[in-house]
Amino acid sequence: MASVDSTSSSVPGRLRSGDLLHAGLAVVLLLGVWSVGGLDVSTDKLTLIEAKNGSTVLLPCTYYSCIGIEQLYFNWQYKENETMSTKLCEGEIALEGAHPKVSVFHERVEFVGSSEKSNISILLWNITFEDQGQYSCFARNKKEKYRNNTATITLRVVDQMKEVDNTLTVIIVSVLGGVIGLVIIVMVIKALVVHFLQKDDAKTKECLVSSSGNDNTENGLSGAKADNKATPKA
Repeated sequence: MASVDSTSSSVPGRLRSGDLLHAGLAVVLLLGVWSVGGLDVSTDKLTLIEAKNGSTVLLPCTYYSCIGIEQLYFNWQYKENETMSTKLCEGEIALEGAHPKVSVFHERVEFVGSSEKSNISILLWNITFEDQGQYSCFARNKKEKYRNNTATITLRVVDQMKEVDNTLTVIIVSVLGGVIGLVIIVMVIKALVVHFLQKDDAKTKECLVSSSGNDNTENGLSGAKADNKATPKA
């Protein structure tokens, strides 16, 4: 009966386990790239816009993809209620930097975006109270296997814009300005006092030196006279 080499028979098993490990690593890497390269749609961190009745308001929206875009489809929709939505405009950008092809379905809506700035914002003209509600910006990227994303912003229409009370801000700024001015004045006075003190010290030292010289001179003359008097005549 022929013997079987156990070492050679275990090689395919090790190869299969190695292939499975490599395949698992490849899947993890692909998932990581997919999550990092996901299409992002943003309303510039705005969730609520308050605008005056009859004014024109900008509804901002930008997109980003780290792997680029191809046939990027986008649209804006106004949500009337929980079940009904109205499409305001839609468009497509073929490639990075290409001019977007846009269709607008509302007479008071204007597309003001630019593919060079990854911008798909719209203007809403002459707004009324009926225009308030939720607006959603949707985008879908073919280059990411039609991955999509949506950003939502709420519009609130008011009769008058609230005036911001800046009294507290003015008071704080005034107090800070007064404190800073006082500190500067104190520093100037301190510098002048130090300057005059140093000047007086210099004069005092000069006076002391002069007085000391005069005393020595007088003492020398007196001693000389005394010597002359004490010397007898020949």
